[in-house]
Amino acid sequence: MRLTSPVTQSTSRLPRVRASALLGRGWLNTGGAQITLADLRGKIVLLDFWTFCCINCLHVLDELRELEEQHRDVLTIIGVHSPKFAHEADPDALAAAVERYEVHHPVLDDPELVTWSAYTARAWPTLVVIDPEGYIVAQMAGEGHLSNLTVLVEELIAEHEAKGTLHRGGGVYVPPEPAAGTLRFPAKAVQLPSGNLLVADAGHHSLAELAADGETLVRRIGTGERGLVDGDAGTARFSEPNGLTLLPPSVAEQAGYDVLVADTVNHALRGVRLADGTVTTVAGTGTQYLVGEPTVPAPLPGQPELWRVDGAPRDPRTVPLSSPWDVVWVPATGTALVAMAGNHQLWAFDPVRPAIEPVAGTMNEGLEDGDPAGAWFAQPSGLSLGPDGQVWLADAETSALRHLDLHDADDSFGGPADAWTPITVGTAVGSGLYDFGHRDGAADQALLQHPLGVAALPDGSVLIADTYNGALRRWAPDGQVSTLATGLAEPSGIVVLPAQDGDLTVLVVESAAHRLTRIALPSTLAGEILDAGAHRTARPATDIAPGTLSLDVVFTPAAGQKYDDRYGPSTQLTVSSSPPELLLDGEGRDIPLTRTLRINPEITEGVLHITARAASCDADPAIEFPACHLNSQEWGVPVRVVAGAVTQLSLPLHG
Repeated sequence: MRLTSPVTQSTSRLPRVRASALLGRGWLNTGGAQITLADLRGKIVLLDFWTFCCINCLHVLDELRELEEQHRDVLTIIGVHSPKFAHEADPDALAAAVERYEVHHPVLDDPELVTWSAYTARAWPTLVVIDPEGYIVAQMAGEGHLSNLTVLVEELIAEHEAKGTLHRGGGVYVPPEPAAGTLRFPAKAVQLPSGNLLVADAGHHSLAELAADGETLVRRIGTGERGLVDGDAGTARFSEPNGLTLLPPSVAEQAGYDVLVADTVNHALRGVRLADGTVTTVAGTGTQYLVGEPTVPAPLPGQPELWRVDGAPRDPRTVPLSSPWDVVWVPATGTALVAMAGNHQLWAFDPVRPAIEPVAGTMNEGLEDGDPAGAWFAQPSGLSLGPDGQVWLADAETSALRHLDLHDADDSFGGPADAWTPITVGTAVGSGLYDFGHRDGAADQALLQHPLGVAALPDGSVLIADTYNGALRRWAPDGQVSTLATGLAEPSGIVVLPAQDGDLTVLVVESAAHRLTRIALPSTLAGEILDAGAHRTARPATDIAPGTLSLDVVFTPAAGQKYDDRYGPSTQLTVSSSPPELLLDGEGRDIPLTRTLRINPEITEGVLHITARAASCDADPAIEFPACHLNSQEWGVPVRVVAGAVTQLSLPLHG
């Protein structure tokens, strides 16, 4: 394990390396100006390498808001957008994302990954700190770095103010013109018993009830300001709500509310009473659960179980969640299933008991089927209940359509997860994190691109809001995939309307067009068979030599902090590869953040999957309740095996 002492002077953190130029296709949020590092001399600069599909990147955007406001006169954050999906390289899509996620700093559009490569970024997100003299002083990957960044920024302020190299004053951020409209980046919708539509109006941080025409505003629930506030329709606040589901009348009567809302950026579930618009927080603490925190069934010694106490469910309002993105009621279990996009899991929420627990997913990001305890998901973002009780889900980052098969549900045990025992996880379309496209035909060859919504139809087929392809797709029980509509603007939700005279009509939530679009489906539901090609996430590969490869994950606790080993080892490193044959030795999980790998000379290319975690806390023994922090990151490092190439791979977790 690499143990590094806390440091107090920026010059001792890293050798003095001059920051590279910021090069890309163009800039956003600068009023048309082209920004150089010379323009930023005298400021502390924080480069945030992100891509707008990535939930961890969205977490970092929210982490940085407070720091950005607190030090806006000396700190300039620059978003470097480095796309994963083809759609994210579209400049209009990027401009919409910058508005959607309220990015209040300049953004460099880097579609060719030029600046990404110059700073040797290997993961989304990656953060790089540059001091007022233009030198790199820190690099870190992943989320959960706010405390360390705060300490570092305050150190740099003190150091460079004393040297006279810090310049206070306005920055280079120029806000775009605000846009008006009934909806702003709506996410999903449900039809109410009245025939009206309730829309999760994410960009307005509220819910909008529309008339049956899908356009006329009936009322708004929420003030429209970002926040976590309960109360009546004119007082309550949300933060980018995404998913919502109606509860059955008998359940709603017991729970005291009719609609369950996935309030994504608040990391909470909210209950809404339709009679008067009252909003109540029913699960979540308002803070994010970070991957690697204590879990059951094996919590850390001395720590309480996260969602049960002595075997009984905890109050769900005391359980931290992570970016719930969608919810669906599943009658067979008496619970709502929650797509927990932030930690790649599915949870079950019982509104009557009340209780909340995970039911599937290891919190590893990827695509693995079978036993739910060993299943891997990647930002599950859309849910729908099929006519046979099967649950369908859009697994966004694997560009996959997946399903949960429930067998003989039993609600006779202690928590809502027991009602989901046993289940099986399966995949209908999709193969993994790096393959995507727009291809119809046989499901095992079909390709999607970051789907966010699904809707099961009465005939057993499933509609897919294929978000980054701008399409409405259909999976049929015979294993064929077709395209029903194209030219949609980031469709993210689907409402199936009651059939009339045998014809089926759906409302598609076109998020980037800020509207609901009515589509009459063809009577045969056959659609078109399209092939717009396949894509694979293209990041610069690292050349490594066959044989011995030394892996070193760098982690340095922030000044005033130490490794947190109160409940066991403070670090963990997990390594695997695609294909598995790439690694002859070194795979698996262990404590040290260093590992010797043995690379197969017979394999020419592949991906190293590396997950690192490190915990730190305040080092001052006089602090009665020290603040503790968990840093974690997953890397997928594309590699080429080349004779004579490097024999060491260093990844910065924080250093």
